[in-house]
Amino acid sequence: PEVCLRLEVGPKAALHSPLAVQNGFLQLLLHSYTAELLMSFLTNLGPFLEDEIIPEVIPMEIEVVDAKITLKDDSPQVYSTSPGPVPITLAVDHIIVKRRDDGVFHLTGEGSSKQEKPVSALQEEKAPVECVSAAPAAGTCGLQLKEVPELQRELQSMKTALAEANKEKALLLQEVRKYNPLFQL
Repeated sequence: PEVCLRLEVGPKAALHSPLAVQNGFLQLLLHSYTAELLMSFLTNLGPFLEDEIIPEVIPMEIEVVDAKITLKDDSPQVYSTSPGPVPITLAVDHIIVKRRDDGVFHLTGEGSSKQEKPVSALQEEKAPVECVSAAPAAGTCGLQLKEVPELQRELQSMKTALAEANKEKALLLQEVRKYNPLFQL
């Protein structure tokens, strides 16, 4: 993965927003990132994000290109015979998250007409940028084209598995209602 991060403060940051002069402007580019997260990790983030003090608004732009995040449910199973939940994979081709002076986050997709900067804009600007590359980025376009049929097959198999799970759920509910007609989920 490639990560480029820049924090600007001072008069030159006024280019991004008036508030950036005093609070700074954070710019992040994340390219070819793959991660596997447990659902308990996401659910336990809530207490860390809640605060009684209103934080300072820092204008920012976060650009994510070619990322894949897999979410796995690690909660205890309700039924011991259940095969367990299927991991959810979130694939992001290109998305930009911007936080403006009002503190509101704005999402912009790859095909949006509101997109202001291309992917490489972070690297082309004159301010020094530290880039760390763990793998060469050459040939990523060809790799994406090869992944499309594989992803379509994976989507079809997930749809089939979901249909089977829904059918099994209906059969189990029917069986339970034989013994307890008032049973509700």
